[in-house]
Amino acid sequence: MTETPTREKPRLDTSHRVYAVVVAAVVFCVSWATVAAKPWVAAKPDPRLAALVQREQRLRADAKLVQQVVDHRMAAYRLALAARERQIAAAQTRAAAAAPQVRVVNLPPLTITRTS
Repeated sequence: MTETPTREKPRLDTSHRVYAVVVAAVVFCVSWATVAAKPWVAAKPDPRLAALVQREQRLRADAKLVQQVVDHRMAAYRLALAARERQIAAAQTRAAAAAPQVRVVNLPPLTITRTS
């Protein structure tokens, strides 16, 4: 029995096929998602968004009016505060001028002794 030498077929590298299939699947999925998104169709404006924009404009206008009122009141407060500080300073000046002079008196020590 003589054995005949069998030739083994060289193994082919199939990794490039796997990479090609994976890339094809990724390209297919991205293409599908792009077409499903319909980027060429303009979206209808949301009425809630329009109402929100109008509300924001009203609130900004109201905030501006409120700030004007606060500024006016603060100016009036500053004027009243300055007038009150002038009144207090005048009252302190009058009180200092009308205050009697302080005298220092030296008295002999008080020595009272009682027994109980």
